[in-house]
Amino acid sequence: MGEDRRLAAVVALAQGMAAAHTPRESWRAAALGACRALAGAFAALSVWERELGRLRVLVNVGDRAPDEDEFPDGEAYPVHQFPEITEFLHERWVTGGEPNAWVETAEGPAAGRPGYCHQRVAALRRRGRGSCVVAPIVLHGRAWGELYVARSSGTPVFDRGDADFATVLAAVVAAGIAQTERLEEARRLAFTDALTGLANRRAVDVRLEEAVERHRTRGDVVSLVVCDLNGLKRVNDTQGHAVGDRLLERFGSVLSLCGAMLPGALAARLGGDEFCLLAVGPPADDVVKVAGELCRRAGELELGEGVACGVASTGDPIGPVRSARRLFRLADAAQYRAKALQAARPVVAGRQGPDDPVVRLADEPPQGPSAERRRFRGRR
Repeated sequence: MGEDRRLAAVVALAQGMAAAHTPRESWRAAALGACRALAGAFAALSVWERELGRLRVLVNVGDRAPDEDEFPDGEAYPVHQFPEITEFLHERWVTGGEPNAWVETAEGPAAGRPGYCHQRVAALRRRGRGSCVVAPIVLHGRAWGELYVARSSGTPVFDRGDADFATVLAAVVAAGIAQTERLEEARRLAFTDALTGLANRRAVDVRLEEAVERHRTRGDVVSLVVCDLNGLKRVNDTQGHAVGDRLLERFGSVLSLCGAMLPGALAARLGGDEFCLLAVGPPADDVVKVAGELCRRAGELELGEGVACGVASTGDPIGPVRSARRLFRLADAAQYRAKALQAARPVVAGRQGPDDPVVRLADEPPQGPSAERRRFRGRR
């Protein structure tokens, strides 16, 4: 491959990773870009999981064997089987140098003591591949994983020049992975409450819109639990905001534990002393039961005065829910009623007959901006 073609291949790989929106898309773009750049038939990207002592395959692309899934769930290999890896796995590459790629062929030794050559070469033969090039990926000065590209039997085997080029490609992949990690961290921060580690209001807005759309198109049950932590102002005024923050953190942990009782539920802090649980799928009765457990556990916290909790679910007779706004208004109205009644149990919208006070409150026209904010704090 000429220098111009190799440069174009490097640019294409970098552009493919830059255009990815998720880590999976980034991994796939890296493997595909390297496979094309090296005229391979198959490529894989793997990560070294130090805490588990294994090399885990993230993605397989190209001519995959029957046992090679594109995004495998459990394809992993003990690192001790790869001597070349263990030599530099824990090194710090602080001088700017990087480990060079190497080539293996199906003609290499595959017998004798099980080890790196035995595993690689046997795999090449078993899958009808003639050679492979393995390029370590170094990220933040430390070995991160590997880029693996293979060619089919009967095609030209990789040479030293290919291995050198693979080392360059691995450096480009490392830069792309670092960018993906930065973007993922930015997304995480954008959708996470800094104090409690729960989801934040922005995350709830997005998920609730999606959930209500699923309800409208597929009939999925969507339930929202909105709760207001009692006594926070008193704690802040008498014991200081540091103690108040501790109360918020402790209640956040209780909310997270209760949310885990509902598969896939989102636990979030809406802001201040307001929190919520969003569940898609579980029956309304299951959500109400969890909300009751949340009230019980919140009442046992050393600080605070329990929680006012309201529930609204499309599984209850609350009328049509065509927007996230209406479901939020219903849950918020239920929470407001729970607070007014000083209820120790959750108040559930739609469970007090045709003239349910919560549904009536939620559907009343707002009496000025302050009333609207009190009953519904959703996006306008």
